[in-house]
Amino acid sequence: MPADVTEVQDADQLLASFKERYARLAQETKEMQDKIRQNEQTGLKLMGAIETLEYLNPTEDEEEESVTETTEE
Repeated sequence: MPADVTEVQDADQLLASFKERYARLAQETKEMQDKIRQNEQTGLKLMGAIETLEYLNPTEDEEEESVTETTEE
């Protein structure tokens, strides 16, 4: 809006509008934080599952590295 055009709105309406917008933003922020926390938990579970599967089912490259390391000592 150009600087020379003024918007006429009652102060009470403006205050109510700002409070409503603030409440919506606060709620949206809380929802996003909850989603981030949920994603972090899911990510940790997936990392644990990946590590477990890799430990229980090593690939041929990992098996060769293990044999090489034990024979070098």
